[in-house]
Amino acid sequence: MSLESVTEDLRQRAGRAASLGYKVKFDVGDGEFVHWDGTGATPVISNADAEADTTISITRDNLEKLLSGDLDPTFAYATGKIKVEGSVGVALKMASLLGD
Repeated sequence: MSLESVTEDLRQRAGRAASLGYKVKFDVGDGEFVHWDGTGATPVISNADAEADTTISITRDNLEKLLSGDLDPTFAYATGKIKVEGSVGVALKMASLLGD
């Protein structure tokens, strides 16, 4: 799956989700990012390397598995496949949004 496909998947999920209230950046490596700005009435999903309340570092492959339901976010965090900088609480809220 390309970065564009992952971004579009997150954009669709954001449209169905309740307001997050935070900015979250997925750092998928190789200088690629997906930024979820959930601070406004409508979430904005982009590939900007913008400031975020929480940064989740995850490979694109593991993000794809997470989005498809083939990777449990708690297991991924416990085994180091996901690293969180910032609020772990925001990352947990994000995990619940991704599980939909």
